[in-house]
Amino acid sequence: QSAQSCAATATARPQVQVSSRMSMRFVALALLATTAHGASAPALRLRGGTTTKSSAVVAESGLTPASRCLSTRGGGVPSGVMSKVDVPLLSYFAFWYLGNYYYNIANKQCLKAAGGAAGFPMTIGVLQLGVGVLYALYMWAAPDSRSVPSVTKDDLVKMLPVGFCAMGAHCFSVFALSAGAVSFGQIVKAAEPAFAAVVSTAVYGKSISTAKWLALIPVIGGVVLASVKELDFAWSALIAACTANLFAAFKANENKKLMETPGLKDRIGSVGNQFALTTILSFLFGLPLLLAREGHKWSEFVSLFRSNSVISTNLFTSGLYFYLYNELSTLTIKKTSATTQSVANTAKRVIVIVGVALALGESLEPIKMLGCGIGIGGVLLYSLVK
Repeated sequence: QSAQSCAATATARPQVQVSSRMSMRFVALALLATTAHGASAPALRLRGGTTTKSSAVVAESGLTPASRCLSTRGGGVPSGVMSKVDVPLLSYFAFWYLGNYYYNIANKQCLKAAGGAAGFPMTIGVLQLGVGVLYALYMWAAPDSRSVPSVTKDDLVKMLPVGFCAMGAHCFSVFALSAGAVSFGQIVKAAEPAFAAVVSTAVYGKSISTAKWLALIPVIGGVVLASVKELDFAWSALIAACTANLFAAFKANENKKLMETPGLKDRIGSVGNQFALTTILSFLFGLPLLLAREGHKWSEFVSLFRSNSVISTNLFTSGLYFYLYNELSTLTIKKTSATTQSVANTAKRVIVIVGVALALGESLEPIKMLGCGIGIGGVLLYSLVK
């Protein structure tokens, strides 16, 4: 048994090293992406109020500093093309997709090494939120990085429902991915619009058009079809993914109500601060549930965490991936239209489902892929129809 353990550790070590290197590269590039919009700031001014010469030249030419640099190196890139390309937005899309992809892989590896659904899914889910809390606190503490929000006690109380729902959506998603294949869990999670429609109508009194209701038929049908030939099907995975969708639907409605609070946006300060506050509240809500469900196994988890680098490395990287890709997705949504968001979300789900299934060696039965295509097509249709 000891020999098998040593062999498993030796086999996993290269994967851990690759995962660690990849995570550092992703984090560095994602940080550049989240700050890239600063490049479009007004020209730098001296204390006297005059614009510096280099900034003035750039401003007059109509080029960003990056495109000016590229256009002067051999003249390979037409200045007119580069001036029309929104580099920060493309960066947001790229790292949003990459972050989601690598999160699902690192999360699954961590869950599998910790025993799957019978192991520590709640502990891992909550600690992933804890990694996000550490990152958020670092961003507030680092000089010239991100201003601290000036929210009041009443603001935080109003944010509690959003934080609780965010915790539920994340932790049940983690449990769903621990109980079955990642691709299957993602297909079920793609049915979130169906839950959103029911919750919005039944709880929040909103009206949904007939066209949208009809668009939910292929969404639900696609999920059912994908479940028929799912080799790793488990009722626990299906129920957990549906519960995650339910929490996500409540979170979306509560967040919309929250942002209608007068002056709240100004007190929060930025989209990054909003997600940071939500993550902190989610983590605090998750701690009591962690203790209630898996607290009696805490010492066992600590022992595994210390002895198994697959768990420790992937727990940290998955938490970081989760935080960064969600923040980048928020920045992307802020800069795009509703139609672009719908297409981007659809493309992301296809890339993640197929890419992760290939990376983890999960089943890609034709009928499962057909159900996936029908379901995701229905999601796109639901997003586009009025």
